[in-house]
Amino acid sequence: MPVHTLFQGSLCLITLDTPPVNVIGLETRAGLVEALDAADAAGVQRIVITGAGSAFAAGSDTREFDSPPQAPHLPDILNRLERLPCIAAINGVALGGGLEIALACRMRIAAPGVALGLPEVTLGVVPGAGGTQRLPRLVGIASAAALISEGRRVSAEEALRMGLVDAIDADPVAAAKALPEAALADILPASARPAPGADPEAIAAARARADKRAKGQIAPQVALDLVAASAELPLPEGLAQERALFLDLRRGPQARALRHVFFAERAAMARAKRFSMLPRDLKTAVVVGGGTMGAGIAYALDGIGLAVTLVETGAEAAARAEANLARLFDGAVKRGKASPEAATAGKARIAVVTGYDALPAADIAIEAVFEDLAVKRQVFAALDAALPETAILATNTSYLDVNEIFAGTRAPERCLGLHFFSPAHVMKLLEIIRAETTSDETLASAFALAAKLRKIAVEAGVCDGFIGNRILTRYRQICDVMLIEGALPWQVDAAMLGFGMAMGPYAVQDLSGLDIAYANRQRKNLRNAQGLRYIPVADRMVEDLGRLGHKTGAGWYDYGEGAPTPGAGVQALIEAASREAGITRRAFDAEEIRQRALTAMIDEGLRILDEGIARRAADIDLVLLHGYGFPRWRGGPMCEADRIGLPVLRDRIATYAKADPLSWSVPPLLQRLAEEGRSLADLDHEGG
Repeated sequence: MPVHTLFQGSLCLITLDTPPVNVIGLETRAGLVEALDAADAAGVQRIVITGAGSAFAAGSDTREFDSPPQAPHLPDILNRLERLPCIAAINGVALGGGLEIALACRMRIAAPGVALGLPEVTLGVVPGAGGTQRLPRLVGIASAAALISEGRRVSAEEALRMGLVDAIDADPVAAAKALPEAALADILPASARPAPGADPEAIAAARARADKRAKGQIAPQVALDLVAASAELPLPEGLAQERALFLDLRRGPQARALRHVFFAERAAMARAKRFSMLPRDLKTAVVVGGGTMGAGIAYALDGIGLAVTLVETGAEAAARAEANLARLFDGAVKRGKASPEAATAGKARIAVVTGYDALPAADIAIEAVFEDLAVKRQVFAALDAALPETAILATNTSYLDVNEIFAGTRAPERCLGLHFFSPAHVMKLLEIIRAETTSDETLASAFALAAKLRKIAVEAGVCDGFIGNRILTRYRQICDVMLIEGALPWQVDAAMLGFGMAMGPYAVQDLSGLDIAYANRQRKNLRNAQGLRYIPVADRMVEDLGRLGHKTGAGWYDYGEGAPTPGAGVQALIEAASREAGITRRAFDAEEIRQRALTAMIDEGLRILDEGIARRAADIDLVLLHGYGFPRWRGGPMCEADRIGLPVLRDRIATYAKADPLSWSVPPLLQRLAEEGRSLADLDHEGG
């Protein structure tokens, strides 16, 4: 039963029980109605609502959001609940609809440390059962605006300070039962409290924060409209307006995209459970390379309790590695994430050594050296000789063939790629690259490590660039095609910022260094590649102009005191390349730039999926969202493909291919799915 009712004299204890976190679906709502009917019939003088297990209620069942609402509706239940002498005994997490149940109660008693919040905006909607109207009446406009528009969680202690809960007790159910009748009678429900005072300055500040944190998203601003309205509207009108806007947003493309991401992330977090072998318990680690990436990996591993040894080639390199680690620990102190004493202890914990002669018998070794096949093979030959055969060997390569990197290594089943993203201790994405020989135990151990690191792990097969960098390469190639046909870098960047990308492709190249992508193109010999439209502009930026990006103060942009400006000589170089290719340049508007760039990502994603490099379309979305700044509220390129429609995309790419057959062709998977009337979501559901 999703709702249990227990009568104890004049008291009715209602317990929500839909494990593991007591989500509120149709059956729970129906159970609440039955419980309230029974309490009414029994004439009880007090109702206590709590949750089974370690949660009060973690929100509504979002699986219902793609279907029309079904009665009984939570707002109607809570309007009834608010008229009753009810206490919320918040024994565990109370989020979304769960917190809205508590807000409708006359009193709220929380266990120490429990998390409370209204995170609906993170799913593209607003609270739909009174959150935007009742919360301001309890805590005021400023606190409610911040909490709701940011989807932020607060602890019970912070909730007590702001007035969200009335008391904290280690046993909230016992405390609710023991509360004197007079004390309960003195507490007014939100409906009986006066409207909060208007606070336009707090609303304006919250709008500015929301625009910065969630640029392009609709729900945070709509939520703030509703919070502001709570100061002006009678409660029934405010509740009706809230419900209408909730239902409208729930049907919208942003909410659908954000739900897609929510379920994709949950599936990714559960992926380790599909392996037949249990993960190994990793306690000791070796990291080879103490540059920015290696130091970040070592710092992250230390943060989850692994004993870490960092290997460098000599004394000078070891000193640089120690300095890189020190900056990370000192930065944590500056951000208030660690005490000076903890930072000092952390610096001492990570051993920095030179060479491979005295390494501990580590459980895992992760290489993070220069992107060169020969160098990496030398590293793993040394690790293979220095460590036991049981040690997992992982390469952090961004592009190279992991099968070649590990060729000749003993026990190849323990070898795989772990592609971290920089900065490794911050970025949530981890591409787990399965080599031809990688065992299930090794993969399971990698996923378990990712979970401890609180990263989104996506499994990928072996190809040049795996999932993310392969799509990035294609994206940049089509942007370069637009350059030579008439666009300019700053126009492309502005268009993609308008789409919602965190940065434009040319600003990103300047940040990472134009020499990095240049070296990769030289490795692949794109200048002489067959069946590919080679665009020379990016190579000439390095070879002719020596512009390498931020590191030299000059790339696609010039970097000085103020904001970046279009790079000197860049437009002339692009126009010269167009003339040499016999191309008459034309104007590109922002919409055409966005459409072509997005279609390139989708095109490559479809090929990656068809080749089995990615297991699910949703995995591709997670890679682009968490590693490459794709806007979360758009759901990822494959989610966008379904939104656009696969037949539309097939026809669009066919049109592009007629004009530029070297750059475009219809992916076979797209052709098949369009003909069959199936979507990428269908494909993921069929694959499980």
